[in-house]
Amino acid sequence: MRLTNTLTGAQEEFVPLREGLVTLYVCGPTVQGPPHFGHARSAIVPDVLRRYLEWTGLRVFHVRNITDVDDKIIARAQEEGRDFFEVGEHFARVWDAQITRLNVLWPHVVPRATGHIPEMIALITRLIANGAAYESAGDVYFRVRAFPEYGKLSNRNVDELRAGARVEPGEQKEDPADFALWKAAKPGEPSWESPWGAGRPGWHIECSAMSTKYLGETFDIHAGGVDLVFPHHENEVAQSEAATGKPFARLWLHNGLLTLGAEKMSKSVGNIISLDEAISTYGGDVLRFFYLAAHYRSPVEFSEERLKEAQGAIERWRTFLRLTAHLDGAGEQDTPETKEFFVRLRAAMDNDLSTPQAHAALFDLVTAGLGHLEAGRDAEAAAARAAFLDAAQRVLGYRLEEQQGGELVGPLVEELLALRQDARGRKDFATSDRIRDRLAELGVVIEDTPDGPRWHLA
Repeated sequence: MRLTNTLTGAQEEFVPLREGLVTLYVCGPTVQGPPHFGHARSAIVPDVLRRYLEWTGLRVFHVRNITDVDDKIIARAQEEGRDFFEVGEHFARVWDAQITRLNVLWPHVVPRATGHIPEMIALITRLIANGAAYESAGDVYFRVRAFPEYGKLSNRNVDELRAGARVEPGEQKEDPADFALWKAAKPGEPSWESPWGAGRPGWHIECSAMSTKYLGETFDIHAGGVDLVFPHHENEVAQSEAATGKPFARLWLHNGLLTLGAEKMSKSVGNIISLDEAISTYGGDVLRFFYLAAHYRSPVEFSEERLKEAQGAIERWRTFLRLTAHLDGAGEQDTPETKEFFVRLRAAMDNDLSTPQAHAALFDLVTAGLGHLEAGRDAEAAAARAAFLDAAQRVLGYRLEEQQGGELVGPLVEELLALRQDARGRKDFATSDRIRDRLAELGVVIEDTPDGPRWHLA
């Protein structure tokens, strides 16, 4: 498998540090508000990576953090007259609920920043001891000049950064490019005791402390959105490697952003679309397809038209599964056709996680499966169905479940279908057609099959 490593700017063959085990850290949410549509991509991309690695037989140890102490969280808490912890806890639960609706696998560890203050203090102490950090009036800063490789992830020049840096009021830095590891306590803000006085951690030190605690000082893959490359991930590299003298993450995997017009979707800009609203409107499978239809490194522009196309694609897949449902468990998956499909699937995923190529292979398999079904080749159709489900669900993470409308709607539809069948038995086709047409107006699609009528929501 080859993946693009942001650190080198090149595709590299991925070989785990430890045989059979992949260590994966994903930058999770800063929980100052509900997630928007753009946040879904940074969860779906590493989810597909993990699923594929596990499908190939590797074990993956997956850590995704939650930043629950941050300037934005504190500001919101102060505006709403709430405790910062209450705000963070509320939106962490909102995040978990929304990401679960996208069928994202739960990480093995979900560390919160507030639960790892001792580890952060220990890491900062280590940096001060080796001269890579210094205390100044209760704040602690990382000495950028002490790390000669600073800028290697983002390809930025330290002198240019220094020239463009701004020293905020109250900051007492040796160099404008230096960044905060620990912030002295301010009135009304949360704080913890430390060797430098009461205060709270800076954002960057949080991820370094949590990732190394659970994955070790050197681990395989660090994933996140491309907007985090600088300064967040650059600073993670600098402080981690300055403290340990060892490589930090061996491979950096960054997904492109969702754009709305010319700008990325962002709470600070104000051009956001609620993730909750998008999932409720289209469903988790459609959003997943929307993102995976493009290569993970490419930017994706929000488009209702593209969402409709994704919706149509998912419906085609569901139709194939409906039409072949009676073949579930029949036949052999290992046919020449399915063998060729899995060769294409692995080639696509090994090619820098090319989900568009994987989609193309799935569509070809569906077309072939429908052809077998129409020609009465049930064994071949069953094999295509089994192979499709293995790839679509286990590798790409689609649920592909029919939306039957819940406990109330389902029985009502079934009762109307029974009345329709009774009318058809009496050759009262006018009544039968009225029931079918009325259900269609309500978004219920009926398919008459040799085994009786089936229905699903449009």
